[in-house]
This record gives sequence, structure tokens and C-alpha cells, in this order.
Amino acid sequence: MGGGVVEGIDFDRWAVILCKPDAVARGLVEQVLGRMSDAGFMVTDRLDLIAEPWQPHVVYRDLLADTGRRNLPDLPTWIDAAFAGRHVTVALAHGEPRLHARLRQLIGHTDPTRAVVGTIRGDLADDSLMAAKAQQRLVRNLVHTSDDAAGARREYGTWYRPGRRLQIADFDRCSVILCKPDAVERGLVDAVLERIETAGCMVASRRTVAVQPWQAHVHYWDLLVDADHFPDRDIPACLDDAYTGKAVTVALAYGEPGLHDQLRSLIGHFDPLRAAPGTIRGDFGHDSLERALAEKRLVHNLVHTSDDADAARRDFGTWFGADHHGMLTAPARTPAQPAPADR
Repeated sequence: MGGGVVEGIDFDRWAVILCKPDAVARGLVEQVLGRMSDAGFMVTDRLDLIAEPWQPHVVYRDLLADTGRRNLPDLPTWIDAAFAGRHVTVALAHGEPRLHARLRQLIGHTDPTRAVVGTIRGDLADDSLMAAKAQQRLVRNLVHTSDDAAGARREYGTWYRPGRRLQIADFDRCSVILCKPDAVERGLVDAVLERIETAGCMVASRRTVAVQPWQAHVHYWDLLVDADHFPDRDIPACLDDAYTGKAVTVALAYGEPGLHDQLRSLIGHFDPLRAAPGTIRGDFGHDSLERALAEKRLVHNLVHTSDDADAARRDFGTWFGADHHGMLTAPARTPAQPAPADR
């Protein structure tokens, strides 16, 4: 594989996840990837595709080229039968250096019957190596992850199209800004974004979109899940009334680690009446939680920024689209202009 496609990427911190055809067929892909996210890995760049014959050949190249596999003379046929023309899902996992060993431990033993409880194969797989050999096929064990950095580099080039560059998004340093419909309607978007820039953040990738229902539902998933806390309000109806079809402006804010707490302090309390002077909601807000509750609607509080790195990742997929990772590389700052001389 040509080196250019992965030049400069530290594959000690990146692994390729392959959810095999049996995971796809059994509807277990979300559970498998979810288990990895829950274990602290950042899972990105999911692709659902149909495997070409050459791709599993490269993934299993060590087995295919092993001169000691005298007891598996039909292995090439088994690999073709298991993969060629079948649906697989691939994704990338990002974590600390040498994450590969942790992932291998998480997925468990190759033979699901020997995988311990708590591993993905131990909990979710339903096959055995003995059954597979008896039926002359590959064992169905759901998932593969790269063995090491060299394997990750090779498998990235195998499953991701040639020329695709891996975009590394550090969501500790990137937040999504959502200027809500009330900010747009009151003409305050520029003022809100300027306040964020003045606080030392770089604001980029501004865009105005008409909200689709799913975006409001994903964004406010916690309100929907905790709807019992609002027995007098129809939360789905409130969200649709406040957002669906209305214009919002979204942008990305870049800064240093700790950015999310900094921005949450800057925008102020979610009840504008309780937001301190000097915060965005304190200075520009003109609604109150009390009034919103009385009118059985959402409070108008102008702006949202991501709560933390995980929320930023979700907010980006919600408002910019999960297939726009190329936007996540912070643009270079424009050199600061000299301050004018005192007069």
C-alpha cells in the first residue's frame, strides 16, 4: 500500500474495527461499537460496505501465507465464503498509545466459547471454533480489531478508499455553537459569535440551517428521556414548535483544553433571569424560566455550546453531518494586527 494515504498518522493511537458479516446479519453492530465507546475509545468514521474479495485476503494475509496451516488447506475458500460480497461495517477507534492490546482484550478470545464474560465475543457471540471446523468454515466471532500499529495502517488502507485522509478531531479543543431560533429572529447571531471570539476562541465554519425534526430530537435527547420531570408539558411538541423548520446558525469554536467549561461560563445560566451580567444570556436574554413554564414552552436563551467532548462529537454529527469530518481541522489563525497607538 502506498504510504501517502496515511502519512503522519500515529497508528499507535488508532485502530480499525471490522464488524464482520455475522455481526451485521445479527444486528449487533451498534452494540459492538457501543461497547467500545463505553470502554473509553472514541469511535468515528463508520462505513457500511460490501466486502470485495481482495479486502479480507489482505486482512487475513498472515493466515493465508502461513506455511504451517497444513490442517486448513481450504482457508482461502472459507474466507471468500465468509466475506466476499457480504455486508460489513468498519470504523476507527482512537485512544491512548498502544490501544490495540486493550481492544483485543475487550473483544475476547478468537473462540467465543473460550471468551470470558464481559468481553464482546463472550457476551454476544453464539458460535464455536469446534462447530466451525466441523462445518468447514470460519468461526463467527463478530468483530476484529487491528493487532498493532502496523496492522492498523494496513487495514486503514484496506477498508477506506484510496486517497482518503484521516481527520483527527480533538473534541477537547472544539465545541459546537448553536445560535437558537430566538437569536436568529432577534438578529443577535453576530453579537453572540463576536462575544465568543472576544473571549479568545476561534470561530469557524458558520452556517445557517433549517432545523429538521430529528436534529431537535437528537440535540435534546435528555429532555425527551426525562419527560416525566415535566408532567404538564408535551416535550416532543414543545421541541417541534420551537425548532422544526426554523432557522438556526451553527459554528465551530476552537480553543485550548477546558474550552467547554469556558464557553458554558461565558454563555451563562440557562435561565436568562439568573444569568450574571457579562454573560451572553445575562446581557442579551429577555426571557425567563418562570415565564416559559407558565406558557408550557421551552425557555428562549439564545445559544447553546457543547457540554463536553462527547457532547461536541454528537453535536457536530447532528448539526454539520457525520460525513463532514474534513471541517474539523482548525483553520490557521490570521496574524493579529498591531494594536493602534494610544492617542
